[in-house]
Amino acid sequence: MTEPASLKSVLEQLAEAQKQRAEPQLTSRQRRARTVARLAAVQALYQMELAGEGVETVIAEFSNHRFDADIEGEPLAEADEDWFAAIVRGVVAGQREIDEAVKARLASNWRLERLDSTLRALLRAGAWELRERQDVPREIVIDEYVELAKAFFDDAEAKFVNAALDGVARDARPKP
Repeated sequence: MTEPASLKSVLEQLAEAQKQRAEPQLTSRQRRARTVARLAAVQALYQMELAGEGVETVIAEFSNHRFDADIEGEPLAEADEDWFAAIVRGVVAGQREIDEAVKARLASNWRLERLDSTLRALLRAGAWELRERQDVPREIVIDEYVELAKAFFDDAEAKFVNAALDGVARDARPKP
């Protein structure tokens, strides 16, 4: 794991990556808000795992105290709070199935529990989107979570996220 990046540098990195691809039906402001929602969802899932807090408590905390707030002296960009809540609630509600989908794409000697908590949160959120949000192109989902992985980890983990989510996408969205 690399040294944690500042929130500002993570958002700048994600904004740069976002220029390379786009969800065509969304404006640039909506795409950025969705990216921020994905980042916040990963943070919320991580927080829930470590602190054992409930889903509605964490969603309320983010809505009431984190969105529209300064973090590390920087204002957090506008988030798509509905998208954030859908990811967090969806991952919690479907965690057993999501974990099975991710485990199916890990090497045979790897267990999900062996992965870093942040990595698990990234994979769970990405897998939920791939499985439940067929309206979002698979490439967008995978790219977004790979970029988030790059913000927290070295290239090896980002490649791991790419491979795992690509496998989940092939399982969840078979080509005709």
